[in-house]
Amino acid sequence: MTSHRRLCRRARDDRGSAAIEAVIGVPAFLLFVGLIIFAGRVAVAHQAVESATSAAARSASIARTQQAAVADARSAAAANLTEQDIHCVTARVEVDAAGFGAPVGTPAAVTATVSCVVDLADLAVPGVPGTRTVTATMTSPIDTYRER
Repeated sequence: MTSHRRLCRRARDDRGSAAIEAVIGVPAFLLFVGLIIFAGRVAVAHQAVESATSAAARSASIARTQQAAVADARSAAAANLTEQDIHCVTARVEVDAAGFGAPVGTPAAVTATVSCVVDLADLAVPGVPGTRTVTATMTSPIDTYRER
């Protein structure tokens, strides 16, 4: 009988432990899932910004004039971000098209930098900022013997 009482007492002592484990475990699990979603969204945004920067640099490098290069780069970056469904709070495209001033036969390049402020406020995960700035820079050569 004594062992039976100990088993009954132990069974009664375990009551409520599942609820306590759930109270501790579920928020920790949700935080972990939220951090994974945060990392995924930042990685997708980074890839999209790199793609937009590459498109901007390439578009600028095939333009005929410095002014057209800047306009084409901005247009290509905006179109690329839109195609990839990346919603930037603010997007900035900077183009260094000084290579168009180099004499024909001299190697030159165009550099584009795209910055996108990604909105993460909808995640509501403790410790995660409301926005994150993702920036990428790419360079594309200008044809050395093209008329400028």
